[in-house]
Amino acid sequence: MSRTSTSGKFNIKDKVIVITGGEGILGGTLATAFASLGAVIIILGINEESGTRLKQDIAEAGGRVEFYKTNVLHRDELTRVSAEIVRQFGRIDALINAAGGNLSGATIGEHETFFDLDPDDFRKVSELNLDGTVIPSLVFAEQMSHQKKGVILNFSSMTSQRAVSRVAGYSAAKAAVDNFTKWLAVEMATKFGEGIRVNAIAPGFLVTKQNRELLLDKNNKLTPRGKSIIDHTPFGRFGEPEELTGTVLWLISDASSFVTGSVIPVDGGFSAYSGV
Repeated sequence: MSRTSTSGKFNIKDKVIVITGGEGILGGTLATAFASLGAVIIILGINEESGTRLKQDIAEAGGRVEFYKTNVLHRDELTRVSAEIVRQFGRIDALINAAGGNLSGATIGEHETFFDLDPDDFRKVSELNLDGTVIPSLVFAEQMSHQKKGVILNFSSMTSQRAVSRVAGYSAAKAAVDNFTKWLAVEMATKFGEGIRVNAIAPGFLVTKQNRELLLDKNNKLTPRGKSIIDHTPFGRFGEPEELTGTVLWLISDASSFVTGSVIPVDGGFSAYSGV
């Protein structure tokens, strides 16, 4: 295969890409990168200030971008946005489900046990991460079913594959996202054809606003938990948001046309390391 034909498969110019949680660190990194490659970026998120600022930054750099203040748990809102996107651009080529998060009550504190878990926070975390993946997929995949083509890319986590201590709610929700990814991949392919693919990435440990206090102390030094993670990561460091971009580009482009139902680790070797 020639270099030209290979590189062409990674081409996302003019692709209409919807990113939930697009105003966050990870979603925003992807939005900025893919806009620079010529894609049309649709940012969905609940933080209007951050979303508007990101839209302005991308537009000033010459990118094509729209922002809609949208809650991923509200199907009616998503349906209206989907209709507007199709009206304006004619199609939806990819959905990246980057919305997610955690709550303190769904996390076991350093000196707590399972019996200190807050069931309400556990439910909310499950809703945000699992329902917040299922509902956007339900809405935007319908348009893909009419097109007979499209890609859904979900965000899983290393916590879905390994028993990572403390993050009980987040781990359970992301494990469910893994299962849903595989289930939906089969459902879409068998009923609507091979043009619709569903995959996920499972990032390793990146320092974000949500987990910074767990990984780094006030002096930016590793906490005991942070050190344990680094000790079990062969690369010996945390990942950077930009390091997700290449894998996501592969999965949403035609370069991965025979890949569906897969959960791809992007973790510096964490999932491969036995600890010995």
